[in-house]
Amino acid sequence: MENLNALEALKRKGLKVGTNFNIQEGCIIDGSHSYHIEIGNNVTLAPNVHILAHDASTWNFLEYTKIKNVKIGNRVFIGASSIIMPGVTIGNDVIIGAGSIVTKDIPNNCLYAGNPAKFMMHTDVYIAKEKKKMTAENTFEEEFSEAKDVSMENKELLKQMAAKHGTAYLK
Repeated sequence: MENLNALEALKRKGLKVGTNFNIQEGCIIDGSHSYHIEIGNNVTLAPNVHILAHDASTWNFLEYTKIKNVKIGNRVFIGASSIIMPGVTIGNDVIIGAGSIVTKDIPNNCLYAGNPAKFMMHTDVYIAKEKKKMTAENTFEEEFSEAKDVSMENKELLKQMAAKHGTAYLK
């Protein structure tokens, strides 16, 4: 996979990545300054996430680029097409909504979203709300996953339950 080869090259340049790192298609981790980026354990970057450690806006005026460290904690999910700006620290147990631009530090146990990313609620509160919505009818195991070559019949059932309940949950 192209992302995995690119990730290995970034690690050789100094990127620090913990265990169970899941990087989806189209993600960009600052290649010229990856040694300023540290990513914890159990982190997911959804498609097209960008992580930047430099800001070249000063180059035309100063002939210098600003460099800042980026640290992402453990058990972090960063939603599709989000941008993590230079100098940001993201705590543990954090969810960042799709399309967010993170310009400031995010503390532990928080859900942030928007441009710029703003506090929405604590992660544990969000997870408790979602857990209450899970029922035997709208919760599905791995055999319904595309990774398991799900049947058309199971795809249709999953689609129907998502329509009926507003959301379905897939392991």
